Amino acid sequence: MIGFRFSAFFEDDKIKAIYDNLLKLFQELLLYTNGNITETLSWMTQIDQQYKITDESYGMADFIQDLIDQGMIEQNENNHFVPSRKSEIALRKKALKDVFGEIKKSKKGNHNTKFNGLGDEPTSNAKPYEYGDPVDKLAMTNSLKNAQINHGIDDFYLLNEDLEVQESLLQSQMSTVLMIDISHSMILYGEDRITPAKRVALALAEYIRSRFPKDTLDIIVFGNDAWQIELKDLPYLEVGPYHTNTVAGLELAMDILKKSRNPNKQIFMITDGKPTCIKKGKKYYKNSYGLDRKIISRTLTLAAICKKIHIPITTFMITDDPYLVSFVEEFTKVNQGKAFYSSLQGLGDYVFRDYKNNKNRRK
Repeated sequence: MIGFRFSAFFEDDKIKAIYDNLLKLFQELLLYTNGNITETLSWMTQIDQQYKITDESYGMADFIQDLIDQGMIEQNENNHFVPSRKSEIALRKKALKDVFGEIKKSKKGNHNTKFNGLGDEPTSNAKPYEYGDPVDKLAMTNSLKNAQINHGIDDFYLLNEDLEVQESLLQSQMSTVLMIDISHSMILYGEDRITPAKRVALALAEYIRSRFPKDTLDIIVFGNDAWQIELKDLPYLEVGPYHTNTVAGLELAMDILKKSRNPNKQIFMITDGKPTCIKKGKKYYKNSYGLDRKIISRTLTLAAICKKIHIPITTFMITDDPYLVSFVEEFTKVNQGKAFYSSLQGLGDYVFRDYKNNKNRRK
């Protein structure tokens, strides 16, 4: 179980097992109900009645009381139960484990670059000492060997020209904006695409927070418009009756990244549809049929601008819509970014693989 000690609450292994199963179900359903505790518990009660998860030793009432006692749910100003901050953290950790398995915490800011130098991550290479190199980087074995070769061992002494320092990989930080499509197609035809997207976003946030604490992650959603959301609101994200205004999402992502002093920047975009909307003044221009060149042209212009200011865009397609594939191929070519077609089950693996493999440049 994630982050809890049960000894104060459970004395019986059977009760603990029931609690564990109920908590996993509770956390899973919270994403589907967008954080609605009442609806979540109602679904759980129905599932329990059908599949007999609880028994006479531990029932749903006991589980609800334990959620309260452990601070997993709390009452708001209207006396309605809502998920607590503790519950939100547990959701992120569960999402990370579900999507990417167990990850060991690493050193801060450890995105390795392709450049050797006096950085953070030691390598097996060494270089001659130069004035200004830190003495704590001295490669003593190499230095002593050089002194022995250069001067012999009978009258041993060590000169500057004998010294070598250990090289290391320079490590840098990354600023990432994650764009999530919340257009109506994300729940169209009975296929839930938004919940896997939320789960991956939660896992990515926890991955960055725990493994790369100096990195930044901003999350924006885009439908007819685009707006930024806080991490705490991510589990409760809902799809709306929106078109897909990719332009608005990219404009907002660029605005956010322009404010970052970090030279290493990237955009991740999770979408299941081609751009179908742009805004002209206060009015929307929409076209859901085919590839509208007016909309596509505006989107490609932004892709080119991102390339010019060194912001690569990685697109994760969660459908095989031929119009989306056609657009993404053109979009990726203009930006010189990357694109992945992924099933809903494989989405997380692609996101994490790409984040991990994006070795930053030293500017």
